[in-house]
Amino acid sequence: MSRRIIIVTAVHAPSARFLADAYESLREQELPAGWEWHWLIQEDGTTGQVAPHVPDDDRITFRQGRPGGPGVARTIALAYADGEYVKVLDADDQLAPGALARDLAALEADRTISWATSRVLDLFPDGSTAGFPGDPGHGPIERKEVLDHWASHDYLAQVHPATLFVRRDLLVALGGWMALPASEDTGLLLALNSVSRGWFSAEVGLFYRKWEGQVTGQAAHVDTAERQARMAVVEARARALDHFEWRCPGSTD
Repeated sequence: MSRRIIIVTAVHAPSARFLADAYESLREQELPAGWEWHWLIQEDGTTGQVAPHVPDDDRITFRQGRPGGPGVARTIALAYADGEYVKVLDADDQLAPGALARDLAALEADRTISWATSRVLDLFPDGSTAGFPGDPGHGPIERKEVLDHWASHDYLAQVHPATLFVRRDLLVALGGWMALPASEDTGLLLALNSVSRGWFSAEVGLFYRKWEGQVTGQAAHVDTAERQARMAVVEARARALDHFEWRCPGSTD
């Protein structure tokens, strides 16, 4: 029987039109012999506007649920994640060639590494791309390295949570994504970094689409009071995990 990587995608109606591009990027992934992927697409809502955009492929499962934001949709999808690993793929983003194989290789090679991230390029409407300054070096990310950088750089992590690849058992143990209106993926990333080592691939792993309907581009996302509250609870969770000395089995300090 093949071993499986579960791709988890939260989608709402405005971003459904990008699923075809995400699918093409997933189809182009090449995995080692004995491995396969399965794509769980979870609509954040119960409209009739997403289903027509879901590709026809036996490796895809589409479900709906009452709206609660992308973190809730992804966490609900975990109920059906029957693979050893989970890869995040937002509906409006695209995987770079080789991304899944590189993530898998990093975690299969070292049991002390529990999650992986990779370099990101912004993808603009005209097809152009742009990178980010300050990517970390290729290789392991030590425990608390992302958390400490984030706390000292105005709540900006040096790795992108939209590229996350993680061991499913650890993801479930931490409760999935945080119950926040935004930054739920950052909260998960910092929690993971509090309890285990990670990995950063210097090769591009994701094309992060910039478009007019993007949730992170809306005014509410940068509301000062809400942002401070989100950051406070994100940090409190990560620091508490460290304080109680909870560690992923096999991790090292």
